[in-house]
Amino acid sequence: MCHIVRQYQKPDLNDLLNSWNKANRLAHPFLSEAFINQERENIEHVYLPNADTWVLEYNNKVVGFIALIGNEIGFGAALMHKAKSLHKSLELDVFERNLLARKFYVRQGFDLKTQSIHGATSQPVMRLMYVQ
Repeated sequence: MCHIVRQYQKPDLNDLLNSWNKANRLAHPFLSEAFINQERENIEHVYLPNADTWVLEYNNKVVGFIALIGNEIGFGAALMHKAKSLHKSLELDVFERNLLARKFYVRQGFDLKTQSIHGATSQPVMRLMYVQ
């Protein structure tokens, strides 16, 4: 049983989306089904084509990923390590109510930069930043 972190390839799409869906539903039970469905489409058609995406493969199956657009990140610890090795600073947005992610990012050394309201959901969002 081993894991590797490698660059995303198109055949990884279904496993990547399944991984995102599981994590998203656990972390964001307060988001509407319509918004989640739209974000799934955005991942496939907007984010992945424009991101430097890395996947975590475990026993020949993609179980996690991180997508970087510049120094901005989107997901996990081995993946976070990869992102930190690629950039001296990282930024991300996290819903204030997503306590699991917030705890993870604090453990990873992220600090609060700004707060705002997410336009599509009216949920409070925190902008976090990591600097080496």
